Amino acid sequence: MTQLTKRQQKIIDFIAAKNQVQNQEIVDFFIADNDPLSRETVARELRELVALRYLIKTGRGRGVAYSLVEVHPLLKPIGFEEYLSKDQDVRAPGVINFDPNVIAKLSGLFNPEEIKELQKKGDDFKKRIANLSPTIIQKEYERITIELSWKSSKIEGNTYSLIDTEILIKDHKEAPGHKKEEAVMILNHKKALDYIFKNKEKFKRISLRDIEDVHRLLVQDLNVQFGLRSKAVGITGTNYRPLDNLYQIREAMEKMSEKINETSDPWTKALIALLSISHIQPFEDGNKRTSRLIANACLIAGDVCPLSFRSVNESDYKKAILLFYELGNASLMKKIFLEQFNFAVNNYFL
Repeated sequence: MTQLTKRQQKIIDFIAAKNQVQNQEIVDFFIADNDPLSRETVARELRELVALRYLIKTGRGRGVAYSLVEVHPLLKPIGFEEYLSKDQDVRAPGVINFDPNVIAKLSGLFNPEEIKELQKKGDDFKKRIANLSPTIIQKEYERITIELSWKSSKIEGNTYSLIDTEILIKDHKEAPGHKKEEAVMILNHKKALDYIFKNKEKFKRISLRDIEDVHRLLVQDLNVQFGLRSKAVGITGTNYRPLDNLYQIREAMEKMSEKINETSDPWTKALIALLSISHIQPFEDGNKRTSRLIANACLIAGDVCPLSFRSVNESDYKKAILLFYELGNASLMKKIFLEQFNFAVNNYFL
C-alpha cells in the first residue's frame, strides 16, 4: 500500500464522509478549508487515487463521480505518518482498551487477487525447493535463521550486527562489548526456529500450548516469567492498555488460535498471528518476538517461504504495531508483511 500524501488523505476522508462526490465538490472543499486547489490539480490527484485503487470512478462527462473502493474494515487507508507524529496524549487521549471484537474481524485480510498471487509465489517456491540438494536447503535455512535472529532481536533494541550474529550462531563466539543478554536473545531465536523447523507438522493447527512453548524458548535465561501473565502491563509510547485479567487473556488467545485454525491459507494465518499476539500481549515480555516466530511457524507449516524480516525498517514496524494498538488498523503491517514475503521469495532458496 502506497503512503498517501496529506492532500490525498484529505480527499479520501472527504469522500468517505460523503460516500460519492464530483470534482467540483472537492475543489469547493479545499477552498473552504483555506487550501485552494485548481480543478486540474484535483483531477490529477483523483486519477492517481483511482490508479492506486483507493477510488472508483463512475459516470461520464459532467456526471463523473468518485467513491471509495470497498475495503476491509481493518485496512482503511490512513495517513499514518501524520497521525503518529502527534504526541500520544493528543492523538489518543485517555486509555485505549483492548477490543475483544478485533480478532473476529481478521478474516479476509488478503483479497482474492492477492491470494492468487501469493499462491503462485508459493508454488514457485515449492518447485525451487524440489530441485535443490538437501545441503543447499540446509544452508538456506541456516541463513534465514541467522538473519531473522539478528533482525528480530534488533527490533527489540539488540545492538549485535549481522556479522556478529553470524559468528555467534556459527562459531559460538560472543561479540566483545555487548551484554550477555544480547547473545542469549539471539541464540534463543535460533533455538525457537530450530524447534519450529523440526516440528512443523505440529504448527498446522496452532494451540495455546504451542505458542507458550515457542515463547519459553525465546525468553529462556532472560529473567522473564513463562506462561500467561496475570498482571497489567504498560507499553511505552502509547495509551493502549492490553487485557490485565488472566482468564480474559487466555480466552483471547484461544479465540485467536481458533481464527488461525479456521483460516485456509498460510499467509492470512501468519498475518493474524503477527498482529494478534502483539495486540493481546499475553506474556510478561517477548510478545513481539513470539508473534514473529509463530507467524513464521504458520508459513513453514504451510510449506511456503518463511520471513527473515531482514530488510524491514524497525521504525515502520513499530509504527505498524501502534496503528493496530490504537486504531485497529492493519494496513501498514499488511504492507510490511507483503514486502517481506516478496523479499524472502526473491532472496532465499534460489
